[in-house]
Order: sequence, then C-alpha cells, then structure tokens
Amino acid sequence: MRIEYDPEAMGRAAFYRFLTSVVVPRPIAWVSTISSKGGTENLAPHSFFSIASTDPPIVQFTSIGRKDSLRNVEDTGEFVVNFSSESLLELINATAIDYPRSVSEFDTAGIEREASRCVRPPRVATSHVVLECRSHTTLRMGNSTLVFGRVVHAAADEDCIVDERPSSELLRPLTKLGGDEWGTLGEVRHLSRIPYEEPTAN
Repeated sequence: MRIEYDPEAMGRAAFYRFLTSVVVPRPIAWVSTISSKGGTENLAPHSFFSIASTDPPIVQFTSIGRKDSLRNVEDTGEFVVNFSSESLLELINATAIDYPRSVSEFDTAGIEREASRCVRPPRVATSHVVLECRSHTTLRMGNSTLVFGRVVHAAADEDCIVDERPSSELLRPLTKLGGDEWGTLGEVRHLSRIPYEEPTAN
C-alpha cells in the first residue's frame, strides 16, 4: 500500500523534507564567492547542483532564498565550485552555518585558501577539483534562484587523475541525502553503455 502526498495540502516545509529525501543522492557544490564591498570571502555548500551545458561548459546551483552566495554572484559575476570530498565533511558542514554576510567562513572554519587563476574568489586549497566560473545567467523560480556559471578554468589534483580524467574512486565524492543524512561513494559498478545496432536484413 502506498501513502499519497499532496504538496498543497502538506505545506512548503513538509513537502521540502519529503522531496529532498527522495531526490538523492545530490552532489554538493561548495561555492566560494567574494563580496563587492569589503571583499569578504564567502564559502557555502549548495546541494542542488548539476551540469547545465557541456558546450559551452556551464554548471548550475540553486540558492533557496537569497543566500550570500547568490548576492555575491549577482554583484561580482564570479564564483568557484570546490569539489566536496568525503574527507571534507566536517569543514563543509561548518560552512553551512548562517553567518552574517560580513563574516568569512574561510576564517571561522580555518579553511586554507589558494588563489584562483581567472576569477577573484579564492579556491579551497584542499579540494581535489575546482571549477572557476563566471556568471552566465540567473533564473528566479518560486522561492529559489538558479545560478548558471560558465566554467572558464578548472584544476584537479594529479593524484586523482586516471586515464586522463578524474576518478570517482579517488575523489571520494560526498553527497547530500535527506534530513541530516550525508552519503559517501560506496561500491562503484562499471557497466558499458549498449550501442544501438541497426537490424540486418535477411
């Protein structure tokens, strides 16, 4: 027997908890930005994150409400997505605190910075892969804003590269599940895509 759910009857908060427990696992964009006034560096995890386009390369994260990451991207047009690895769980969680905009999560959590090559926001020095982005567009949808950024530069730890691409098994990605649950990689299965073949005439 199924339990039926009506989003309108449940209300926003209750259905949010349901929906984010169903759409799992979700990759985490650990987004670093910088404010236009005072140059405060912000770092925050966003678990609504994906690739929007490959040519040109565009990634997308969603800000629920008007978070500091969104405001900074709107003001400066730049951000960095720092890869979220299993070993960084405690630091990532520490940067999810809703600090005032004038406070830098790099400083409060003791996170080492490194300079980016093409944008102003710093990179997380211990993140295995970083994507430096310039804002492509933003799209308001309900209570959220989708932020699209064109990847203008990327860098990866050479120890995580196998056959000329980053290896998931070496990156050890961290994901978000429902509630306070986080996910780790677990078993990796390799299965090639089956090509379509035209039927042959008899």
